Amino acid sequence: MSALTLKGPYWVTVRRYRRVLWAIPAVVAVSLAAVLALRVGAGVPHSDRMSVSPPNPGYDLLRLGMEWAGGGLLFLPLLVGAFVAGPMTARELEDGTWRLALTQSTTARAWLGAKVLVAAVASSVGAAALVGVYRLGWVRVYGTHQLHWADRGPYEAGGPVLIGYCLLGVALGALVGRLVRRTLAAMAVTGLLTGLVLLAMGALRWSFLPVRTETAPFPSGGAAGMQPNALLMDSGYVSATGERLPDHACFERTHDMGVCPADLNVVARYADIHPFSHYWPTQLVETSLVLVLAAGLLWAAFRLVRTPRS
Repeated sequence: MSALTLKGPYWVTVRRYRRVLWAIPAVVAVSLAAVLALRVGAGVPHSDRMSVSPPNPGYDLLRLGMEWAGGGLLFLPLLVGAFVAGPMTARELEDGTWRLALTQSTTARAWLGAKVLVAAVASSVGAAALVGVYRLGWVRVYGTHQLHWADRGPYEAGGPVLIGYCLLGVALGALVGRLVRRTLAAMAVTGLLTGLVLLAMGALRWSFLPVRTETAPFPSGGAAGMQPNALLMDSGYVSATGERLPDHACFERTHDMGVCPADLNVVARYADIHPFSHYWPTQLVETSLVLVLAAGLLWAAFRLVRTPRS
């Protein structure tokens, strides 16, 4: 973003936070170089990862790097929100320097709008770039321990939902910064609230779409058929009456998962799953909900600047 093409409060905002804005492409560039280096070091195609012999330290390093990267990107929305709430908003309100902007032929809403727009554009572009970099490395190791498409970390880091959460962080930061008006307190509150939203949505996301039920005859069919890379939500047995029994119903009496007591009259096994085809619809539904919440928070933030006194 070039300050030369901007005017008024937008130019001032970009000029003041230019170091942070320049840091974003630098972080993306370093991340891309690191992922490319790890991919070259891994050397083994994804489809052959389960048959690597002898062990490939390069592949293990790539897998470990993607595991850490996925967890780290979970904190990106918290950092975005804390920065907007603290240095960009609350600090200027706390110090009173925002009043200087009102003497330069601008308004309080324009002042806040410049902060929000610059932060929103920078965070969304940076998050989109990091999602692309993450997927570049993740596609070589997905399906391994803690790198399933539905795991916390890889799920958020690999899709548009990360951009939505960053924009939520911007909206929360703008609102909390105006309400709290204390730098450290605003940063803490924004980080906490953003984290709570992440936890809540993580608990709800797999209820957005109905599960798909797979069944197999028992005992001849063994376990219910599972699609490759599917997310298992529930499994167990089905009796002749259609009643579902938990996975441990047979084992706790026979100590054998393949043998059930006759009085249970088990005829099949079932598995409730989310197939990989649910990944992108779930991402889009969750992103939409997060963006609606962000829009509501921004509306509330701008409602607080209706009067010159605010």
